[in-house]
Amino acid sequence: MTSPAGAMTRDFADRNMLVAYVRQEFPASESVDGHVAGQRGGRKAALAALALVDPAAYARTRNHLDGSVTRLSPYVRHGVLTLAEVRDAVLGTVRDPHEAARLLTELGWRDYFQRAYAALGDGIWRDQEPNKTGWRAEEYAGQLPDDIAQGTTGLACIDGFSAELRATGYLHNHARMWLAAYIVHFRRVRWQSGARWFLTHLLDGDPASNNLSWQWVASTFSHKPYIFNRANLEKYAGSAYCQSCPLRAGCPLDASYEALAARLFPRMSGGEAVDSGPLPAVDGEHGTATAQVHGQTIVW
Repeated sequence: MTSPAGAMTRDFADRNMLVAYVRQEFPASESVDGHVAGQRGGRKAALAALALVDPAAYARTRNHLDGSVTRLSPYVRHGVLTLAEVRDAVLGTVRDPHEAARLLTELGWRDYFQRAYAALGDGIWRDQEPNKTGWRAEEYAGQLPDDIAQGTTGLACIDGFSAELRATGYLHNHARMWLAAYIVHFRRVRWQSGARWFLTHLLDGDPASNNLSWQWVASTFSHKPYIFNRANLEKYAGSAYCQSCPLRAGCPLDASYEALAARLFPRMSGGEAVDSGPLPAVDGEHGTATAQVHGQTIVW
């Protein structure tokens, strides 16, 4: 196929030709991340994935690594699907809208993050609030440690998450939270370093959802830090990591939340894991919502 001058080729005989073309057009990308994701792009693949969404199964199992998640985020991120389109399709699968409430709430959060980003601009890279860990910002390392980036910490879960992120461009949301918590709180690294690393590899990465989620974990966009322990990991990941972990007998995650908080945040009088974030207030009959972000009111 011949393309107008300056235009990119759009049609290919097979996926291998597409991959070769992209590598030719963007040679520098290979040195940053040369992996080819297994998830297919395009409108046809997006609609096929949308047709498989099961709101009830999502609500029941979404926190489990093998749960019924949608995998729609890359399509939404790149404009192949709109949030409104996903909402309408989801509502079309249920008799009662409340059956889809959990999934619709997640769509609402994504919309909120985008509106916050529109208001904040590059400020989304700055702490929205002081952290609640007892540590000063300058006491966090500025660079992501190589053992995390390369997946050589010795912790099977962390190394597995690192490898999956780099190889597939995807991580289950719970794994993202655990990995972020490990980086920020167990290794005391600034959230910005982890956020940049995620954006380098995630197919669905955008500064809105990515950065504000990292800040939620870090406690610069929430009322307390999010941490996790081995029991929480095993509850939602099963024995996939812990059973074969080289550090299973001396796991730094194997403690109660109270013990972990005392170890990680010794300057605080108390600390615990965050189980959920604050939801925006809904303005009654009009169905609009407002929230304060860094002194600005976001309405949607």
